[in-house]
Amino acid sequence: MSKTDVVETEGVVVEVLRNANFKVQLSNGFIITAYLSGKLHLNNIRILVGDQVKVEMSLYDLTKGRIIWRLKNKN
Repeated sequence: MSKTDVVETEGVVVEVLRNANFKVQLSNGFIITAYLSGKLHLNNIRILVGDQVKVEMSLYDLTKGRIIWRLKNKN
């Protein structure tokens, strides 16, 4: 998967699954399954329910994605 074949969008974590997998509700309302990218996994970045994240999805399968960034809360 090259850099040009991806779609980046933002969403909110709805559910935490096993093995660093998450259900993420995108800004357009769809719910996808996403996993942590390598840098987030190696640096032990914790993702909880309600966190806003940036997700990268392939153009070929829009039901799965990779969490590449955890956005800061505005509170």
